[in-house]
Amino acid sequence: MNLALPIAAGTAAAAATLAGGWLVTRRDWSRRMLAYFIALGAGFMLAAVFLEILPEAVLQSGNTAWLLALLGYFLVHFFEHTLAPHLHFGEETHLAEVAHQHAGQFAVLGLGIHALFDGVAIGSGFLVSGYLGGVIFLAVLLHKVPEGFTVASLLLASGQSRRSSLAGTATLAAATLAGVALMRFLPAEVGPALAFSGGVTLYVAATDLLPEVNKQPQPRMPLMVFAGVALMLALRFLAFR
Repeated sequence: MNLALPIAAGTAAAAATLAGGWLVTRRDWSRRMLAYFIALGAGFMLAAVFLEILPEAVLQSGNTAWLLALLGYFLVHFFEHTLAPHLHFGEETHLAEVAHQHAGQFAVLGLGIHALFDGVAIGSGFLVSGYLGGVIFLAVLLHKVPEGFTVASLLLASGQSRRSSLAGTATLAAATLAGVALMRFLPAEVGPALAFSGGVTLYVAATDLLPEVNKQPQPRMPLMVFAGVALMLALRFLAFR
């Protein structure tokens, strides 16, 4: 595997997470812009999972890929609803829900699990092809700013300082880079890694992001979801012409 591309992609994704956390701590952010990122990312991620990630995982691992995808999906469900039950991806969290500092720390752990597998997905994709790696990178990138926004908001709401909130965001960024690096040492496991991370991505898109989109009153939000799907279809068209 050419290390330059996955490392660059992982670094860019990590930087987007840090940017989301920085925007929250500086109070220089637009909730509407964040909602657009969430809607576009949800559509693109869902299309990428069903059109690219899971089909490739099945080719690499056979029908075992479906079981691994299911495990990936429910792993994130377990962490978010057991260790961080008040985690609301992409929205400002009410102070009363996370008044105890451990709630914010558990949120970092829960989001860190899926951040790790974001990196695994990027690294696995580039092991298969530059095209698949690029598609997965874009899917990850589109939700990294909301991810950084979420974890920084949770930590601030739980009473952490701005510096600690940025440190939590940096932890997620590091987890993404660690996932990319992990696939450097496990190239033979690309099929299972794609399947498992595909389940994680499916959870983030369908269970975390889409419900937030549906809460938004703006009529343009559903169109942004379809725009994300259209973007994925356009990439497929250009890649296979």
